Amino acid sequence: MTEQHHYKALLADGCAVPTLLCGHCQSILSRTRIFSNQDNPHQRMECRTIGLCSADDCGAVNCCDDALAGIDNPERLFGIAS
Repeated sequence: MTEQHHYKALLADGCAVPTLLCGHCQSILSRTRIFSNQDNPHQRMECRTIGLCSADDCGAVNCCDDALAGIDNPERLFGIAS
């Protein structure tokens, strides 16, 4: 069985719209692939919000908690770039 590695998503600097990047390949994490990890038996990691990288050669699972905490205004969370 292959061991799955988990990464920490990054908050892109200098973007008008909050943009999360994959902690492995730095590709943009699509808003449609960022979701809550509460009561999800498929992602066994201590993280409230998970982002799945959709880059062809990556597919990493990212913890988005620290990156989301870096957004000053919680209202801006709804505008995360896709």
